[in-house]
Amino acid sequence: MSTRVVIDHRKGGALLRHPEKAHRPDNPIARKPDWIRVKAPNHPVYHETRALMREQKLVTVCEEAACPNIGECWSQRHATMMIMGEICTRACAFCNVTTGMPNPLDDGEPERVGEAVAKLGLRHVVITSVDRDDLPDGGAAHFARVIGAVRAASPTTTIEILTPDFLRKPASLEVVVAARPDVFNHNLETVPRLYTSIRPGARYYQSLRLLDDVKRHDPSIFTKSGLMVGLGEERPEILQVMDDLRVADVDFITLGQYLQPTVKHAPVRHFVTPDEFADYAAMARAKGFLQVSASPLTRSSYHADSDFAELRAAREAKLAAVRGGAESV
Repeated sequence: MSTRVVIDHRKGGALLRHPEKAHRPDNPIARKPDWIRVKAPNHPVYHETRALMREQKLVTVCEEAACPNIGECWSQRHATMMIMGEICTRACAFCNVTTGMPNPLDDGEPERVGEAVAKLGLRHVVITSVDRDDLPDGGAAHFARVIGAVRAASPTTTIEILTPDFLRKPASLEVVVAARPDVFNHNLETVPRLYTSIRPGARYYQSLRLLDDVKRHDPSIFTKSGLMVGLGEERPEILQVMDDLRVADVDFITLGQYLQPTVKHAPVRHFVTPDEFADYAAMARAKGFLQVSASPLTRSSYHADSDFAELRAAREAKLAAVRGGAESV
């Protein structure tokens, strides 16, 4: 049985979590179409995963961002860890994470993340964070420590990180890349035209350059980026962003429907149909991405485990084809 649900697992309403949005007029939340369905989270393993997160005193983006896939993912022990606290220094118009001045870093967090990954028995883990513009390095050293702790606690687990943009934080990227995550993800989120209203604290070309620099420093690391659709973007703009990502040699693109968290957030301008998502996926594959995930409920870490296996297989197949072509010359 499936149902329409709005999941917000955290305490406090929109005004408590987002005081910077209090002055904004309400944007009524549009009724979701029939193709957006999620199951209510009631699987026993869901509750086990939730209990482990509490036991380890860990924050997850699944809860903080009110992800619609939490029931499915946590029932498979797939939880996306959100490090460096639950308070973000940015105030993006789409995001449900609390905005404000973050607390000091927790020195014990890396080891707790590693222990949780080991207890969950994860083959692949996704680790993200809030933006920490208050830190001199944007939290880069903390990311590196978490990667090291996961490797120590669970050596066979592959690690995917979803980082901030490290805007105006020189040399921070190099610190994270040196820790050698298997996948480096940074989301562009939307098209350049909408940055001032949707992602005002970020800069499109900074985010694009970050992804390009990862490959420049270490071409072996897979890179990944994602977009939300339904915010008012036009089809040609989405296709241009795909081209920009391919110029930066990004391997994997995700596209998912934006869902409005509260009346104080940016409204949904359009519900993209499954057929439109299939068309975007076909265009992305034609442009040369090794892996594409595009559907109404796609999120950055949705099915990340199986997607990583396919991504690695796609690279190996591409390299084999190149070698075969060279041998035939």
